[in-house]
Amino acid sequence: MDRARHVDTRGRRGALVATVAGALAAAALLAVTVAAPTPAPPPVASLLLYPPTPAPAPTSPSPSPCPTVNGFDCTWAARLATATALVDAAPGQLGVILIDRATGARFTAGATGTATWAGSTVKLGMAALVLDTSGGPDGLAPADRVDLAAMLAVSDDDAASRVWERHGGRAMLGELRARYGMSGLAISGSNGNWGAMTCTPGDLAALMVHVLDRAAPAVRDYLVDAMRHVGDIQRWGVWAAGPALAPGVKNSWLENPYGGAAHWNTSTIGFAGPAERWVVAVMYQMPAGTDGSLALGVHTVSDLVAVLLGAPTPAPVTVRPT
Repeated sequence: MDRARHVDTRGRRGALVATVAGALAAAALLAVTVAAPTPAPPPVASLLLYPPTPAPAPTSPSPSPCPTVNGFDCTWAARLATATALVDAAPGQLGVILIDRATGARFTAGATGTATWAGSTVKLGMAALVLDTSGGPDGLAPADRVDLAAMLAVSDDDAASRVWERHGGRAMLGELRARYGMSGLAISGSNGNWGAMTCTPGDLAALMVHVLDRAAPAVRDYLVDAMRHVGDIQRWGVWAAGPALAPGVKNSWLENPYGGAAHWNTSTIGFAGPAERWVVAVMYQMPAGTDGSLALGVHTVSDLVAVLLGAPTPAPVTVRPT
């Protein structure tokens, strides 16, 4: 329409001019209408403001929960498997029990239900019994105070024999069985004393759990402290858990003849970990022969404890002369 007005202002007159002008105007309008370009698509950048929603990525199934092994979570699996292999490979009769007092989990391997010589491990039960019947550490007679300390620190046999005689001798057997759950504890022979007792690893574990869970606080504290401060001669077995776990231990080592030949026996009972969390009992009766030695027994039971509680192996323990 602007173009039509421009034509009119050039001074042309008459109908022809008007007709031509109208035709031109119509043609121009038609040209503008026809030539109007198709709107361009929006810039690519504007499309990115609203990108298409991607398809959801495929999801993997959730991992299965960590399985437990004998009540211990799977972080223990390798330790328990290695311990089982060690027990299976050891010559003779070897049994181990591990108890987690915090969870109640319990691991066993080997001859845990077979009785063997208790040896000096029973001194822990004798000490607990004397403390209980004396009303705790403050009630100990002077002689008992000296002998209990020697029994627990360096496993003094003469001190144990004096305690045995002062506190009823064989009558102590029934008390130990009834009070501490040591149902398998027995004396071999009619004339035997504390040194002729036999029991299972389960009996030793029951004794240790009783001391930690059910003994009077003063009795518990006395025994825990004594077991943590043993002499060099007892620094093996549960001691191999290492200083970071603050272990306490009562060990036994003896060479006993039966079946016409001498056999070494090494056993250990104790605790380790924060709040004495783990109880370990190991008993090892070796066969007669060149491989059956005190050193082999000490290192076998110590390595077994170290494997279970994550300490270095071979366990850095020294066999002291007896």
